[in-house]
Amino acid sequence: MVELKVKKLLRSAEGDMELNLEFALEDGDFISIFGESGAGKSTLLRMLAGLLRPDEGYIRVDGKSWFDSKEGRDLPPQKRRIGFVFQDYTLFPNMTIEENLRFALRKGESQEMVEELIETVGLGVLRERYPSQLSGGQKQRVALARALVQRPRVLLLDEPLSALDRKMRSKLQDELAALHKKYSLTTILVSHDPSEVFRLCNKVYHLQSGKVIKSGTPSEVFLKERIGSSFKFTAEVLEIERCEMLYLLTLSVGNQIVKVMASKSEIEGIKAGDRVQAVSKSFHPMIFKIEH
Repeated sequence: MVELKVKKLLRSAEGDMELNLEFALEDGDFISIFGESGAGKSTLLRMLAGLLRPDEGYIRVDGKSWFDSKEGRDLPPQKRRIGFVFQDYTLFPNMTIEENLRFALRKGESQEMVEELIETVGLGVLRERYPSQLSGGQKQRVALARALVQRPRVLLLDEPLSALDRKMRSKLQDELAALHKKYSLTTILVSHDPSEVFRLCNKVYHLQSGKVIKSGTPSEVFLKERIGSSFKFTAEVLEIERCEMLYLLTLSVGNQIVKVMASKSEIEGIKAGDRVQAVSKSFHPMIFKIEH
């Protein structure tokens, strides 16, 4: 379990803001810290990683204190079981992919984990290449593998997929979900993309000006209203649920998450990640898959 209660005064060109957060995560949670730029999302990850000191409060993982202002305790980053993946990859340009992973190993640890991760994330044919020879998606796979080499207790993801195109982002979202499950991680994702949060996370904390203004499941946080009586839009399918004789589709439309009902014939051949067009007349939506 991760327990956190922290305060931190942040100064910027827009003025002072106090980050004031409190929450607890269960083992195996995949949560999102969601909000606009400047809300305090990345600052929270840096405090968890030990890269930034809170002004007051505590951070505890599995009952062990990583930070406690009253006790004067502040565990250094290298002693926290944290994996951190940044948006800009932060790979060593003068090292091969394999060397980047081996460098992340703790002293004296077996190199078997490096081999396992190279295989797991599909880097076998790329292991002798340098970061400059890789695509954005390949670099992000390396960054993920490097973060997992030390078998972290908590995985921190700071908008790791935002620079990728939609197709690659969707593919890596699936891989992230599989890695989270395979290595029994507790994962915290910073994101401002509702569709990404919906696909990956079981809980969302919506930050605004340093405070949580709403929390809950992605549906509870993002679904605000029902669709009107007449509409036509293109959307990405996030989830398909069986609901008695019909199916309930969760769709990402721009920055909104909506749900619509569809028949078995309408959803035939459609799966999560597909692009569809939804058309409605007289409150009855019709779903059509968009062929690439």
